[in-house]
Amino acid sequence: MGVFMNREILVAARAQWKRDGKQVVFTNGCYDLLHPGHIRLLESARNLGDILILALNTDDSVARLKGPSRPLLTLEQRAQMAAALQAVDVVTSFDEDTPRELIATVLPDFLVKGADWSHFIAGREEVEAAGGKVMALPLEPGYSTTNIEKEILAR
Repeated sequence: MGVFMNREILVAARAQWKRDGKQVVFTNGCYDLLHPGHIRLLESARNLGDILILALNTDDSVARLKGPSRPLLTLEQRAQMAAALQAVDVVTSFDEDTPRELIATVLPDFLVKGADWSHFIAGREEVEAAGGKVMALPLEPGYSTTNIEKEILAR
């Protein structure tokens, strides 16, 4: 089961993992309604290294990206669910529109996003400049929080 770490604690933990030779994988998103597509992406990401960090957008960040009706679940609720997943080692959050600053601070060995973000992966330049790899992993067809929300409202 994963743990929630604030940025300061995460940076210190990352330094220790680096000294221990552990490969760190980083991904991020809103994860507003957890669905099988999220779980499969997280499992695939976790298989790339020793530690998987999931950075969640804060509630304000989600609202700026998705509109005033989102998030459907609070950051605390989303973090609790994410931390309960076997694939997730660490949950953290960021309030900016993108996690670029957080990624530049953590400098993971692998930066992962779903293929729907392959056109823009925040932090790509920083990770690659530090020798890390950036990957856009395939999505599980048929799963989208936005589409689930639309389906619920249509019923």
